[in-house]
Amino acid sequence: MNIYVGNLSWNMTSEDLENLFTPFGAVASAKIVTDKFNNNRSKGFGFVEMANDDEARAAISQLHDTEMLGRNIVVNESTPRPEGERTFKKKPYGAGGGGGGFNRGGSGGGFNRGGTGGGYNRDRGGNGGGEYNRY
Repeated sequence: MNIYVGNLSWNMTSEDLENLFTPFGAVASAKIVTDKFNNNRSKGFGFVEMANDDEARAAISQLHDTEMLGRNIVVNESTPRPEGERTFKKKPYGAGGGGGGFNRGGSGGGFNRGGTGGGYNRDRGGNGGGEYNRY
């Protein structure tokens, strides 16, 4: 069984996490998730894998909401992420706006450079719309 452990102290190590669960049974792995962009600093949560489900359930019920290094930890069964789900979602960009008179193009949304133009610079205006449009 894979177990989620959250609200961990920043100073806790993967070894500390493993030692916390070993009194309940054999621990296959224990890993604290770290931020690779921030000097591998702990993100405050981790995962423990135990081979025996009964031992894992006993550890969950005994350790959930107990104090560890000054913090009440959260311990529960980890549920796998649905296949194909990403951790971030691409945000849509807005369409460009219109312009008039001697403008080179209207104000745009997102990364658009211009929108529908008007006046003497009609060749400069575009439709706005999609990402990274120049005119």
